[in-house]
Amino acid sequence: MRTIVTIDDQLYQRALELAGPELDKADLFRTAVETFVRVQAGQRLAEQAQRLGVGYQPALPAPH
Repeated sequence: MRTIVTIDDQLYQRALELAGPELDKADLFRTAVETFVRVQAGQRLAEQAQRLGVGYQPALPAPH
């Protein structure tokens, strides 16, 4: 699939610097989209768990 995006020049340059010359520019965007999907899926899972009451439970006080 091909698409056109508008991105901040400084942000894009910073990403290219961090990626290094060996990373293809298409791979940079693919990785960014994959990361976005993982983060969003994790947030939705956490929200669902919270609604179901699953997750962090405060520690019980130590018995005397």
